[in-house]
Amino acid sequence: MRILYVDIDTTRPDHLGCYGYHRNTSPNIDRIAGEGTRFDNCYVSDAPCLASRGAMFTGQFGIHNGIVNHGGLRADPFPIGAGREFNTFQQQPGLIDCLRRAGLYPVSISPFGERHSAMWFYAGWREMYNTGRCGMESAEEVTPTALDWIARNAKKDDWVLHYNIWDPHAPYRAPEEFGNPFKDEPVGDWYTEELRQQHWNSYCPHGAQEPHGKLLGPLEGYPRTPQKIDSMAEYKRWVDGYDCGIRYADEHCGRIFNALADAGVLDDTVIIITSDHGENMGELGVYGDHHTADHVTSRVPMIIRWPGMQGGRVDSALHYQCDVGATMVEMVGQPVPAHWDGQSFADAFGKGESRGRDYLVLSQLTWACQRAVRWGDHIFVRSYHTGFKELPEKMLFNVAEDPHELNDLAPTQPDLANQAQAMLEDWTTQMMKTSAQRGDPLWTVMAEGGPYHTREIYDTFLEHLRQTGRSHHAEFLAKHPTGIAG
Repeated sequence: MRILYVDIDTTRPDHLGCYGYHRNTSPNIDRIAGEGTRFDNCYVSDAPCLASRGAMFTGQFGIHNGIVNHGGLRADPFPIGAGREFNTFQQQPGLIDCLRRAGLYPVSISPFGERHSAMWFYAGWREMYNTGRCGMESAEEVTPTALDWIARNAKKDDWVLHYNIWDPHAPYRAPEEFGNPFKDEPVGDWYTEELRQQHWNSYCPHGAQEPHGKLLGPLEGYPRTPQKIDSMAEYKRWVDGYDCGIRYADEHCGRIFNALADAGVLDDTVIIITSDHGENMGELGVYGDHHTADHVTSRVPMIIRWPGMQGGRVDSALHYQCDVGATMVEMVGQPVPAHWDGQSFADAFGKGESRGRDYLVLSQLTWACQRAVRWGDHIFVRSYHTGFKELPEKMLFNVAEDPHELNDLAPTQPDLANQAQAMLEDWTTQMMKTSAQRGDPLWTVMAEGGPYHTREIYDTFLEHLRQTGRSHHAEFLAKHPTGIAG
């Protein structure tokens, strides 16, 4: 068996052609999707980057593995404690350990571990290639390493290759000579001048007036990334930069697929294509980053082409991304570890059926402190700390009808919001029963001063608001440092 795991950072599914996007951003990915299964409702349990991959590769939600923030105590796994054994791979195997038990030889080409000081990520790989730029790589700096490994090893049996590229991640970095294939194509009509003006007058560390996140001075060296969203033309330039990143990543995926074809192994290689999180492109006032526990940040593409299984399928059930990891483990003949939160749906997948969870709970504790419940057509988002975004404590959206989260239903449908709140409280209670007395990491983050990426800029951000004509927002945050009144 051969498995290619394509990990494209910061990719939202609705900007891929196979998910219905009107721009031709992903012809190579679309081809694989047409031969496999496209999962329409796959979500990371924990966002963004570090927490997301933490859940995928440990098999556990952040509330159980402890990895929920980008700094502070909860940027690292919970220690096992007094019961730690000599070999923790045997004691608490993660995804890569399980694949090794199945006789597979796992290889990663990724700077992720160094970028986030995530030493746990290195566990289990037989070969690890760090491309060396801490996630600021462009695909042409990563792909040659992958092509070299494929040239030397593709025809061997029983390997897993993790290929990680970063081009859709802001600041957008597709080489200038790549051009702009979308210069004459419009962006989606959901985004209006009225909404842009609303965001301009609002606030967020990655808002319309500071979409690159720098509060002092311009962002240098990234011509595809506008300094401000001060017109509809600049918004289009912003979306074009993101979409060019996806198209450039897709082109390099095509090179990997072609190399496997040239080696004669493409048709019998399992291909999994996914991401660590999505990207808000103005939704909830956030531009070019992944600040929320909402539908946009937490939903990821998931495409699986498994040789011998029906192609061209769409799975519409609700799945956590770590459920896919559990399914992989069972598909290669291994039991899913008892301590995992990920649940296999291998039986349904093998039968061509869509069978998933009744509801999902999603967490964001890096740019905000939020938890969300995703069920049916709805998502409910509960904020404990907004991360300095102009958001209410509770939000409710019908994402089937309103995927860009423009119409908050919480004020008009309080019963439905209360139902979701009860689901969230029940989930938290159940998680705490199996947390080995470690406590809820949400409250550790709150006790440290809130989400890592905003706690250090509080004074700077308030002064920035005053200097940019938004003193009333600064005064609100001075009185309510979590961003929530009351």
